[in-house]
Amino acid sequence: MFHKILIANRGEIALRIIRTCRELGIRSVIAHSKADASSLPVKRADESICVGPDSARLSYLNIPAIISAAAVTDSEAIHPGYGFLAENAAFAEVCRACSITFIGPSPEAIRLMGDKAQARMLAKQAGVAIVPGSELPLKDSAEALETAERIGYPVIFKAAAGGGGRGMRIVRQRTEAAAAFDACQSEAGAAFGSSDIYCEKYLEQSRHVEVQVLGDKNGIRVHLGERDCSMQRRHQKLIEESPAPSLSAETRSGLHRAALTAAAAVNYVSAGTVEFLVDAEEQFYFIEMNTRLQVEHPVTEMVTGIDLVREQIRIAAGEALGYRQEAVRLDGHAIECRVNAEDPETFAPSAGRVTAWVPPGGFGVRVDSHLMAPYAVPPFYDSLLAKIIVRGQDRAEAIARMRRALGETVVEGVKTSIPFLLRVLNDAAFVEGRFTSVDAARLRG
Repeated sequence: MFHKILIANRGEIALRIIRTCRELGIRSVIAHSKADASSLPVKRADESICVGPDSARLSYLNIPAIISAAAVTDSEAIHPGYGFLAENAAFAEVCRACSITFIGPSPEAIRLMGDKAQARMLAKQAGVAIVPGSELPLKDSAEALETAERIGYPVIFKAAAGGGGRGMRIVRQRTEAAAAFDACQSEAGAAFGSSDIYCEKYLEQSRHVEVQVLGDKNGIRVHLGERDCSMQRRHQKLIEESPAPSLSAETRSGLHRAALTAAAAVNYVSAGTVEFLVDAEEQFYFIEMNTRLQVEHPVTEMVTGIDLVREQIRIAAGEALGYRQEAVRLDGHAIECRVNAEDPETFAPSAGRVTAWVPPGGFGVRVDSHLMAPYAVPPFYDSLLAKIIVRGQDRAEAIARMRRALGETVVEGVKTSIPFLLRVLNDAAFVEGRFTSVDAARLRG
């Protein structure tokens, strides 16, 4: 096992990793920007080191600075959390070259699944159904238009190296296609350093369901059930739950098998998530694999009792998973709500100073947050303030518990998404568990 891990991230996920390191007897080092110098993760870590100014590009995305920080602090491994460098194959390769363990999958797996067009081809070759679309990145707007015509509208253009909802455009008619493709290319090039775009059929009445997988270096892989992440705004997840509601047992088991098949296709080691779209007839299609820890991983932890960060660290240290699929038990229902610093009506960012913070508590409630009071919400990074996670014996109990938890949460000084989240939790479509991404768009109003 490692004696010291450097955490190349910030906010709630950095604090989450610090806590698991402490339980494992591992010293933690937080690599932070100047803006986060007085943050809670910096206060809680065993050591801290500044890796750059406020800008993420010059700090959290600064590979030479991160590697130097690991070397200076004698850290054996780096945990990237999610976002930033978590799915950067080049960073994982640099770690390997410097004899620093990257806590995550191999650079090869990251690269294979990081290119969304290539991932589609791999999944198809492995026998996993994919959404109809282009086999390779599109060359230009003319090919984009031809492909869209062949597939049939509506379609969606996606950045091959994308994520987080960037580099995506839904196109409903021919006249919009060329401009949408050009906009996607421009956005993808700026955000990901790659302007490769592919095209998929856009499934109107679909749900976003993902399966959590774990794999060790001995080739043992298990799934930890699925999560429904359909409640989104501009492709950014807002509410996640496990298990996914209103799925037949056959569809559920089919998703699990397909996820393990996709993971095996790239010899996947570590924690990862295989994402699918499920249509109104419960036909499901592979869309991508996230080769990292997900923001919503706590809902899986709540229903399985398995610490995913601990498993990541154990696997990276060369330990065997130690259990097979039959040992994994899914119990109860968990829901996560993301509390963001934003206007609940317009969703405009709400950076500022938090003057009061009272998290919820009680039976079956978990809060993952780096908040404290006072705390200045920096305008440089993601607006996530806290994740509130609840578990109930069933979905109805979990919804009631989440309403109660959100109702007693106090954040003063900035606007938050809590009023919107409560509106969703009281909406009939959500309560009945028969919502789709289209319903999610309606609930944003």
